[in-house]
Amino acid sequence: MLLIAEVVSLSSTRKDYDDCTAKYGPYGIPVYVVVDPYAAEVVVHIWPTGAGYIVAHTHKYGSGKLPIELTDGRTYTFDPDELPQPDAGVR
Repeated sequence: MLLIAEVVSLSSTRKDYDDCTAKYGPYGIPVYVVVDPYAAEVVVHIWPTGAGYIVAHTHKYGSGKLPIELTDGRTYTFDPDELPQPDAGVR
């Protein structure tokens, strides 16, 4: 497995940010991506440990394409600006 990505919903925000980082890191998932349309950001977690991840990079919507380096040497390019966004005021 090279990457796991999840999209935050209103009911899963804390689970996606906290519980899943603590769950996927110990399993050695090399990259865990949280897409949060409500905060208009993508958080890329890298360098898994037994307790989660050492590094988390935040990429705001509107700041261009996001290159994500995979452990097999390839780069996955993700463009959050292509995603639908929730109605204003929803959170």
